[in-house]
Amino acid sequence: MNEKPSISNLAAIDAAHHIHPFSDMAELNARGTRIIERAEGLFITDSTGKKYLDAFAGLWCVNVGYGRKSIAEAAYRQMQELPYYNAFFGTTTPPATLLAQKVASHAGPNLNRVFFTNSGSEATDTWFRMARVYWKALGKPQKTQVIARKNGYHGSTVAGASLGGMKLMHEQGNLPIDGIHHINQPYWYAEGEHLSPAEFGLKIARELETKIDELGEDRVAAFVAEPIQGAGGVIIPPDTYWPEIARICKARNILLVVDEVICGFGRLGEWFGHQHYGVEPDLAPIAKGLSSGYLPIGGVLVSDRVAEVMMNEVGEFYHGFTYSGHPVAAAAALENIRIIEEEGLVERVRDDIGPYFAAAWKSLESHEVVGEAQSVGLMGGLQLAADKATRRRYEKPDDIGTLVRNHCLENGLILRATGDRMLASPALTISRSEVDQVIETLSKALDHLREKGLG
Repeated sequence: MNEKPSISNLAAIDAAHHIHPFSDMAELNARGTRIIERAEGLFITDSTGKKYLDAFAGLWCVNVGYGRKSIAEAAYRQMQELPYYNAFFGTTTPPATLLAQKVASHAGPNLNRVFFTNSGSEATDTWFRMARVYWKALGKPQKTQVIARKNGYHGSTVAGASLGGMKLMHEQGNLPIDGIHHINQPYWYAEGEHLSPAEFGLKIARELETKIDELGEDRVAAFVAEPIQGAGGVIIPPDTYWPEIARICKARNILLVVDEVICGFGRLGEWFGHQHYGVEPDLAPIAKGLSSGYLPIGGVLVSDRVAEVMMNEVGEFYHGFTYSGHPVAAAAALENIRIIEEEGLVERVRDDIGPYFAAAWKSLESHEVVGEAQSVGLMGGLQLAADKATRRRYEKPDDIGTLVRNHCLENGLILRATGDRMLASPALTISRSEVDQVIETLSKALDHLREKGLG
């Protein structure tokens, strides 16, 4: 890349050679790819020079914002010292070891070990195997079944897509694989009917117990869920939901797996989502905010309960990746966590910008096309409604969400749409004026929806 190709050449090369994730390539190539060239703070700049306020932090991940030179410098120093070595054959590297210690220091008293991966999807595959190996080592090899949630998301590998409860993903590749089952999600607005949120939270949580009874407690290895469903639409569960889930898992002797890939590293105003909801997982996949997306790295937090068996009863665990604990990615992650600590970003989300964002986001609920505006920390879900009074939704929710998202994009704001829900997940460094900009631009997009006669 000594000679920078023209934008038209880049677009042509992309169309000819690059298959994008989660994309209809025929449609994308007909429309043309947006090429992002630079980023700083909360803003990204495309190849035409247009700036966008990225209120989605890339893909839920750029927690410390773009342009952090100290992270680049940490990676560069590590590349000069040791660009790569593996964690196989009884070896380690200083960054991987120190990162495991640092992550465990924030995870809670019973999560003291980390198995490193390269992504959240790989972390899902890792805990899935680990859970089954754990029970076999305890003399219960029949405990292999895993319960997850409809509309949940746990990555796009075969195990990850199977555990996720998204039908469109299951239709590609003959998924889910055997041994995975799904119960309903805690989506009160769409599925709560006549129940109060508190009643609905208990009802949906207790579907886990019903499913355990159906499968047989002696066959169920684990239950997995995101603290707040991310890709499914920022579905924030009623307050009654998580305590009941934790009670059931403990009473029925199944592992509780809390997917922290999105909610970890400060997004909810705690270091991890399970801390916000007051539960203790047995296993917890992590990624995204671990390095703020600067380099690919993920992992699984492993509780003392599980680690003791894996380390003392299993022998060799035949699982791992060439780049597990990659020293450069680990060095970047260590610097990212240092920034979060020294700038007090978790506390800032909890005590300052999170409450400000919550009030601003909630104000959108007064708009006639908004049925509900919910948030926790810096994670918001906005439910579009055809009729506020009856919670009636649009006949073509995907078209509605896309219309609002595209209007925002045209006006320099990046949000995500899942059906008829608008999603926000900005960097933890977002300012109050930038929150105001998000709300102002989104409000205009909602006005546009109303003016189109679709409200």
